[in-house]
Amino acid sequence: MSGAGVAGGPGPRGSNLGCWLSDACAGFSDRVALIDLSRPRPREVTYAELDERMDRVANLLSNAGIGVGDRFALGVGNRFEFVEILFGGMRCGAVPVPLNFKLSVEPLTHVVVDAECRAAFVDSAAAQRSAAIVERLGIEPRWNVGGGGAGRERAASGWLDYEGALAGASADFEPPRLDADHPAFQPYTSGSTGKPKGVVLSHEGQLWWVRCLRKYWPADPGDRALVAVPLYHKNAMAGAVKPLLQAGGSVVILPGFAPEPFLRALSEYGCTQVGAVPAVFAIALGHMDLIRELDFSALRKVTLGSAPVQPELMDAVERAFGVEVGESYGLTEGGAVMLGPPPDGRPVPRGSCGAAWPEGEIKLVRDGVEDHGYGELWVRNPGVTTGYHNLPEVSAARIRDGWLGTGDLFFRDGEGFYHFRGRTDDMFNSGGENIYPREVEDLLLSHPDVLDAAVVPVPHAVKGAGPAAVVRVVSESGVTAEALKRYTLERGPAYAHPRRIVLVEEMPLTGVGKVDRAAIPEVLGRAGVGAE
Repeated sequence: MSGAGVAGGPGPRGSNLGCWLSDACAGFSDRVALIDLSRPRPREVTYAELDERMDRVANLLSNAGIGVGDRFALGVGNRFEFVEILFGGMRCGAVPVPLNFKLSVEPLTHVVVDAECRAAFVDSAAAQRSAAIVERLGIEPRWNVGGGGAGRERAASGWLDYEGALAGASADFEPPRLDADHPAFQPYTSGSTGKPKGVVLSHEGQLWWVRCLRKYWPADPGDRALVAVPLYHKNAMAGAVKPLLQAGGSVVILPGFAPEPFLRALSEYGCTQVGAVPAVFAIALGHMDLIRELDFSALRKVTLGSAPVQPELMDAVERAFGVEVGESYGLTEGGAVMLGPPPDGRPVPRGSCGAAWPEGEIKLVRDGVEDHGYGELWVRNPGVTTGYHNLPEVSAARIRDGWLGTGDLFFRDGEGFYHFRGRTDDMFNSGGENIYPREVEDLLLSHPDVLDAAVVPVPHAVKGAGPAAVVRVVSESGVTAEALKRYTLERGPAYAHPRRIVLVEEMPLTGVGKVDRAAIPEVLGRAGVGAE
């Protein structure tokens, strides 16, 4: 097993994101780093074991001829192996491509082909489509992670047993020296506005953010976080894995979200913090009897993010768990999280995801000019993507002089706190008036019986487009679509009230728990909502 190194320090290990937790491995070798609840019996992984297995992954890839700059597909569910493969692969200079294996065949195939993956690690039990795509494309070597209950069948199809191969690899690895801008990993955007785009994130840029965390918001070795959202998503990595594992804390990993296992794990494992998309807690709050029964005395902080968060939901979570609830903001391309609780300890007001953090730069841009009060958020810091893979035109349009245009609209209040107001590409024009769906959704969500809402434009014969909404309401509330239309008309501008509202029992969600806006028109269409 390799020696420890300081993130961002001298030597190959200090400049390699795959070694970001080396200090913790040296200082807390016998402590539990990961608790994996994906299998019949919980699997605890110590820091020493995790560090050793990461070195074995690096050797496994190197021995197979996969090295500096080579991409490999990582289609593994929520289990501890995801963490060791992601960072172990980085140690040899290879570039992991985490797969959102819940995508359909076409976008998944695009990701694997666009990245030119030369190897693959796939949890065939959780990611069957990914496994089929890897086979069809003939990618070798390919390792089957977790067995998937079909070891012989997989072996006959060219799959190698991951655990067996790992055991045969050396437990000592010295990383190669890499350039500062060498790609560490390459996640892909969701593709909600087109094909998924590969986001290249560098070792040095990511290590800069690790150093910022240590300097301004250090975690405590006694901290324990619960992860129920996909590990391939930034919410899990930036909110739990990176901050806690560099400090000697531990992370409890659920294979997925279901309200009862989520609540029981949060209580039984004494988790001090949890981050999730809003939908997770909106569903969990439907189990108040269980919440009142369990002990959450260890819990200190709940963070909601990765999707718009309603103040009413935050208030409800605080009442239910008796803890501080905050809102987070971040995007894959932005590298670091640039907004959050200010280091001076000022409380963040409801509806805000925080103030500008001390390192890096942000600004608001409106109609091409910097505006201190409202506009699109632009960020510049070492962690910003070095570019979109194979998309130089998109890179040139989105990144200018190191500044990344996020596409996210914010209002900045007089105290310097930022409030999310929607996406620039969500805005549409109705009869000459600009309508931002988030503002209409907020109005709908202010109704006491509305749990969730999504607003999209539908064709209108006179105005060109008009707002329509899909809404989830409290069961047996009796509220009607017509009543909600009157509610919005009485409290908001007439041009922005939804012309059509469809009530649903469940909102369509993406693989990471966000409302699937691309699916909303289909829901409206099934309900007979079309052009007016």
